[in-house]
Amino acid sequence: MTEWLPGRAVLGLNPGNVSDDWEHLFAQAEAHLAARESRAPVRAPVRAPSDPSKAELLMPLKRYFGYSSFRPLQEEIIRDSLAGRDVFALLPTGGGKSLCFQLPALVRKGLTVVVSPLIALMKDQVDSLRANGIQAACLNSSLEGDQRRSVWRDLHQGKIRILYVAPERLFVGTLTEELKQWNLGAIAVDEAHCISEWGHDFRPEYRKLSELRTQFPEVPFIALTATATERVRSDILTQLNLRNPATYVASFNRPNLTYRVLPKAQAYSQIVAFLKSRPSDSGIIYCASRNSTEALAAKLNADRIPSLAYHAGLENDVRSRNQERFLRDEVRVVCATVAFGMGINKPNVRFVIHHDLPKNLEGYYQETGRAGRDGLPGECLLLFSAGDVAKQIGFIDEKTDEQERRIARQQLQQMVHYSESSECRRTDLLRYFGEAYPATGCGACDNCLSPRATYDGTLQAQKLLSCVFRIRQKSGFAVGLNHVVAVLTGSESDQVQRWGHQSLSTYGIGKDLNRNEWGAIGRELVRLGLLQQDPGQFPTISLTDEGRAALRERRVIQLTRPREAVKPRTSKPGDIDCDELLFDKLRRLRKRLADEQGVPPYIVFGDTSLRHMARDKPVTDDGLLEIPGVGETKLRVYGEEFLTEIREHVRVQGNSAS
Repeated sequence: MTEWLPGRAVLGLNPGNVSDDWEHLFAQAEAHLAARESRAPVRAPVRAPSDPSKAELLMPLKRYFGYSSFRPLQEEIIRDSLAGRDVFALLPTGGGKSLCFQLPALVRKGLTVVVSPLIALMKDQVDSLRANGIQAACLNSSLEGDQRRSVWRDLHQGKIRILYVAPERLFVGTLTEELKQWNLGAIAVDEAHCISEWGHDFRPEYRKLSELRTQFPEVPFIALTATATERVRSDILTQLNLRNPATYVASFNRPNLTYRVLPKAQAYSQIVAFLKSRPSDSGIIYCASRNSTEALAAKLNADRIPSLAYHAGLENDVRSRNQERFLRDEVRVVCATVAFGMGINKPNVRFVIHHDLPKNLEGYYQETGRAGRDGLPGECLLLFSAGDVAKQIGFIDEKTDEQERRIARQQLQQMVHYSESSECRRTDLLRYFGEAYPATGCGACDNCLSPRATYDGTLQAQKLLSCVFRIRQKSGFAVGLNHVVAVLTGSESDQVQRWGHQSLSTYGIGKDLNRNEWGAIGRELVRLGLLQQDPGQFPTISLTDEGRAALRERRVIQLTRPREAVKPRTSKPGDIDCDELLFDKLRRLRKRLADEQGVPPYIVFGDTSLRHMARDKPVTDDGLLEIPGVGETKLRVYGEEFLTEIREHVRVQGNSAS
């Protein structure tokens, strides 16, 4: 379901307010009215252009987007798309995947249709394109009749270069038939992982997109996503019926992000301390439930940290208003469930906190990826507790499908392993996506910045391994880790009594540690390969051959102490050193101009552009054009005001400027 959001740059019908038959007739009437008014001829299919020169690609890149060079893989993807090939591109968040279909739309003749899952995401991209002087529009469920008819006329007259469409809207009425008259040059499927049931944002409506290949056999497709395992990638290629596609998979590494995991202890105090140490930064706090988002936002506001809640249970207008206020920098923090997702294109999110344990690593990667989209530093903090693991197991057990439960348990085990591992976080995260990190450590995660101390855990390991062995020896079956811990700590539970495990020699020998501490040791022994955790509705643990040998030979076993705290870094990856006073002045100017136009501040300029301005201090048009993100349109619209601010700052500070 798309969400209802009011907006200026989007167009369409509201399927929730009208019947399918009525909408079909209305769409037909609109199409014929627009065609009659425009008298547009039926156009022949678009032919692939000849291979453009480097200059022919760099010219629109600088003119419209303000950049003088491509990011990794962008040029190759663009050239293959312009040559008429189907393309699959997996680029990380912040890797510039939108440019891979936006720039070809300016070079090739005809219309580029972009299938996008959320109204907010479409609106944001259309606003950005228009701010760059590019003719773009949307077809979805949020505009009034006059606005719809205006865009239909523009489409029939060939004025629109890029059209965003929700998957649900594509197959309503006569839209696919109208596309055949609009000189269709390419079809881009954004957030393509939504097509796969193995992904984390599955949208059944995406499955119908394969019909477009049948209806437009000569039109090149480009499918793009920021996150997909090998299984999801294969599903995308199959479901979209891509033909001999050029496939590009960039590194999943986000070098500007710092990853941290802390034991959850008085979570609210931990979050407040984090926020107060970064008083100018904005970010997202992900919570597991709707109630916790509202409770956390209320407490933060009481402590004078401007915050809002966001979840699917809010009224549509409240949810839209809260999102808009966050995008416009009117509040610092949004406390959200995972419903706050793909529509968030805000580039200056400086941190993402997970108040609760995510369900899987793929979702975690996607959510942390919303920090630092502009390439500047972003911090990712996960608060971890065994209690959160138990809650997730409870949610999994409520699933009725055994296959779903099996997959969910496997994904949760991977998430727990990541959270408790003493290995480099980046290495662990990239391995999940099938990528090897080329170095021994990243220098930008808690385990690399302050490695946890190891200790001789032979005695504790021997106790736990022996307890697993004794239980299996007595009962003839394996049990779960929680039951092993119960025996070690001398629990008098009904299960312990029923199975007679209070008579074991290992009963109560672990009372020196609490259950959470034993649970962490047990999971570490699984990671070390001394125990194995078997899949099933009630995951059991058993000794591996290596574990039996370690127990029999009394091998020395090194364990890792839990982390207590991590000091913030003073220098962060992605930093752009600049005049912070001037940067603050430019941010205030940007906010004023954005408010006057009714758009988020990053539509005017991103933080990266402002930091380059505050570093280089240009005082001429030519100097400002050298700043990344400053194209001809933005120079014309905003240049004089930003140059005036910079010149005045230079004059007052007595600095020299080029």
